[in-house]
Amino acid sequence: MNFPDREPNSQIPDLTMVGTIPVAPAGYKSGFISIVGRPNVGKSTLMNYLVGQKIAIASPVPQTTRNLLRGVLTTPTAQLIFIDTPGIHKPHHQLGEVLVKNAQNAMRSTDAVLLVVDGSVESGGGDRFIVELLSQTKTPVILGLNKIDLCPENHRAEIANSYIEIAPPNRWQFVKFSAVTGEGLDALQQVLIDCLETGPYYYPPDLVTDQPERFIMGELIREQILLLTREEVPHSVAVIIDRVQEEPNITRVQATICVERDSQKGILIGKGGQMLKTIGTAAREQMQKLIAGKVHLELFVKVQLKWRQSRLKLSELGYRIEK
Repeated sequence: MNFPDREPNSQIPDLTMVGTIPVAPAGYKSGFISIVGRPNVGKSTLMNYLVGQKIAIASPVPQTTRNLLRGVLTTPTAQLIFIDTPGIHKPHHQLGEVLVKNAQNAMRSTDAVLLVVDGSVESGGGDRFIVELLSQTKTPVILGLNKIDLCPENHRAEIANSYIEIAPPNRWQFVKFSAVTGEGLDALQQVLIDCLETGPYYYPPDLVTDQPERFIMGELIREQILLLTREEVPHSVAVIIDRVQEEPNITRVQATICVERDSQKGILIGKGGQMLKTIGTAAREQMQKLIAGKVHLELFVKVQLKWRQSRLKLSELGYRIEK
């Protein structure tokens, strides 16, 4: 994805650089906005575009997002802190229950909720389920129709009406946009700012995420696994960054990929180690963009039986219900 030239976030030399937090001018707005919706509606792609930098991974695989990830957009008039949540779905294991619970908690604890739906198709049961969850909240809700670039022109009104019909009448604002092309995102940004109250800078203006580089490195590895491996593997994968060693001319990273079965380990390694090499090469290229420097990446694969069903193992791997 090509990100637009945006100010002031687009010229950040260090993704997690922490500067000083200035005093906000009179009338300055700020607040937290949770981005919620079904899996695969483009929530992570949207947040990446809004902050002007890739901080969240995206793939065609449902449930790509697992952790609550914050992205920060600072403008001359407002600071918006976006919380990218896991796609809301019917959970089938302990991991799924943790993800859905975290998404629901985010709905209740932010200043505004952006409900993102797939605007290229009509609404369905999954959308109605989320609308029902949100219908009782007093938090401002914006209904965002994403993917309008994929919507046939002669069906736009029909598809939009299918979402308007399931939303509480006369309560939610409604915005159409594309998180890929950027169409409609200026209007969306202004609607979100209008929902916020006056407030301080919560983060330094030059920060785009509060997540450490180690976390994002692990996500970049998992993204390549989602993109390159067969259907049985992606949901069974967790990535641990074991070591990051910064040297003058290179950063050395060691990471362990955890899977649930020996067969999945074999798929990840591939014949003669070719699949693991391909994953590592693609992830390394993304990491080099992240830190603006050379990276040497070593990957290992480990079997952790039924880790998605164990609350203890989930916690050890960094998946827990956030308060």
